[in-house]
Amino acid sequence: MSRSLVSDPKDFGRVAVLMGGWSSEREVSLWSGKNIAEALARKGVDANAVDVKDAEVLLGLRSSRFDRVFNILHGTGGEDGTAQAVLDLVGLPYAGSGVLGSALAMDKLRSKRIWKSEGLPTPDYAVLESEADAISAGQRLGYPFVIKPSADGSSVGVTIVKNAAQIGKAFADARGESRAVMAEKFIMGAELTVSVLDGDALPSIRIVPAGEFYDYHAKYVAEDTQYHCPSGVSASQEIQLAEIALRAFELLGCDGWGRVDFLLDA
Repeated sequence: MSRSLVSDPKDFGRVAVLMGGWSSEREVSLWSGKNIAEALARKGVDANAVDVKDAEVLLGLRSSRFDRVFNILHGTGGEDGTAQAVLDLVGLPYAGSGVLGSALAMDKLRSKRIWKSEGLPTPDYAVLESEADAISAGQRLGYPFVIKPSADGSSVGVTIVKNAAQIGKAFADARGESRAVMAEKFIMGAELTVSVLDGDALPSIRIVPAGEFYDYHAKYVAEDTQYHCPSGVSASQEIQLAEIALRAFELLGCDGWGRVDFLLDA
């Protein structure tokens, strides 16, 4: 995809900042959208916050005379390729990954299968159809291990399972009404994230939550979560993180901007 540097904010035309949506992450998306719309407006862009309560709103964007879209919808419908497909159909350009990259990146199981097949380091995992599967996964992966939805974001429904007595509730929380569920080997170590912007990996950020792990509360509610940049890793580790992040991003067919998360063990 060819890109050109734009210096005049008016060249963007009328921009729809898509926010809200209908997933479990609706509130987070509304917060994100408000911040992005305000930031674009400060730069002189004609940015308009659009609360996407259903797909009809997406279909009506062209008739509402928008020229392009900044999509900050979170979760199902917004990050999984659905919104991207509608925007492609109505002919509106948008920032970020397209249908394929969005769909794959939202699906943790398929992401892991692709990365594993290409030799990228990703924790061992299991697909869970039942509590019995979860018990077997605990025996194979060892305690503690992680149970989570395979296609949701913002750490919704994630539990670090420390013993078999926690499995029933953890599986129910991850399943919700009908979500696919997976287990993953627990990795003890520093939590890092590497942003990717237009083909470049940005410096890693070390995330230090006050609680047990970087859950929904630590991400969006708590005011004591720490973000360290520089992250404190060695120069060689920084290079390795950047290489893995770019490869992981590329393998899923992602585009434009995104983020790759890491747990750095001993």
